[in-house]
Amino acid sequence: MLLFSFLLIAVFSTAQDLPSAPPATDGRLYDIANAPSADRLEKDIRTLAGFGTRHTLSDTVSNTRGIGAARRWIKAEFDKISAACGNCLEVFYQRSLVPAEGNARFNKDTWVVNVVAIQRGSENPNRYIIMSGDIDSRISDPLDGTNDSPGANDNASGMAGTIEAARVLTKYKFPNSIIYVGLSGEEQGLFGGKHMAKVALEEKWDIIGILNNDMIGNIEGVDGVIQNNSFRVFSEPTPVNDNEQKRTWRRFYGGEVDGPSRQLARYVARLTDTYVTNMKATMIYRLDRFGRGGHHKPFNDAGFPGIRIMETHENYNRQHQDIRVENGIKYGDVIEGVNFPYCAKLTGVNAISLAALAWAPLPPKQVMIGGAVKPSTRLRWEPSTSKNLAGYKIYWRDTTAPQWQYSRYVGMKTDFTLENIVIDNYLFGVAAVGKDGSESLVVYPQTLIPRR
Repeated sequence: MLLFSFLLIAVFSTAQDLPSAPPATDGRLYDIANAPSADRLEKDIRTLAGFGTRHTLSDTVSNTRGIGAARRWIKAEFDKISAACGNCLEVFYQRSLVPAEGNARFNKDTWVVNVVAIQRGSENPNRYIIMSGDIDSRISDPLDGTNDSPGANDNASGMAGTIEAARVLTKYKFPNSIIYVGLSGEEQGLFGGKHMAKVALEEKWDIIGILNNDMIGNIEGVDGVIQNNSFRVFSEPTPVNDNEQKRTWRRFYGGEVDGPSRQLARYVARLTDTYVTNMKATMIYRLDRFGRGGHHKPFNDAGFPGIRIMETHENYNRQHQDIRVENGIKYGDVIEGVNFPYCAKLTGVNAISLAALAWAPLPPKQVMIGGAVKPSTRLRWEPSTSKNLAGYKIYWRDTTAPQWQYSRYVGMKTDFTLENIVIDNYLFGVAAVGKDGSESLVVYPQTLIPRR
């Protein structure tokens, strides 16, 4: 009896020593994933395509045609959403003048105008997760701002998705800020994104990441494949502006595919697996499509994490094409090429990613690692200062695995040794975990724990 009591006390004590993990899933994210409306998206995409052309060089005065009418309509939609949530959005234009001289896709000096809506966070108002769509469109001639260029999928789908995400998420409150933005000048050389990234640097925005949505409505590929249950996430491996010291670190200690943009891609893929029914994220280990670019690139160039979210199977007959029928093939980016339920699902993917990161605590800082020629791996980091913080989770995976495979919640500890996990055989990272189960992006170790 005495022995049994002793064992019971020992087991109870051990259980008490183990930190209790926050909930593994968040019911709010299931609701958010299913909230985007295919009907509302169809209405918005038809409206955007109905402006005839949204080319950067098109009419800016008309109320019914051209990019000026389109951006005023987008701002009006953000204003309506803000009014419905008690003016919870800060809505404004963001302008930059692009000279024709030195820019092959401009035949005149042109104002490139973004439409921005900020849902300000309660705890970290200068910390942002961003969703973007592109306002502008084009046909075969990149300088043609006159002829019809409906841009239904490229990129009314991404712009409509961004507006719809704002409708969904303004029903909630977050400690971090969310930016919903329509970027302009994408087809002329990513000028809207370049300007916004420049402003972010000048104003010292703390950017968690940008989700660039460029073509999220097509399910019929030029390769003949029709698929509505997958999408691609493009991400660069490490920041392009890393210095020589960081490149040397990676050569000896790893991390060649563990930069912040790649962690953002993994985060989106993991959330999709958990919360979105019958949808699979395919991570593409590349900045963008082969030899091509998107509006996350200017943010990557400035050192901010950013990814591109888009359909799996593109149809090049519907991109950058004059509207026509040639040899029995229909060309042009028209409304018939958009699958609205698919667009709604990808909007849901974005919405849960925005919400999870807007709820997440600040990530750990100064993550360090040690364990060379030892049987165990030690990680140490500086604590997060978030009010919502519950503790930390250590992640690790095989060096060839694309996604984190293993994890351990360690509570409020900031120095932890994974016993009998050999450092040579895995890659490691640490995330902060909120009391509601929300998690920051995983932070890859950047320095060694000093030897004692």
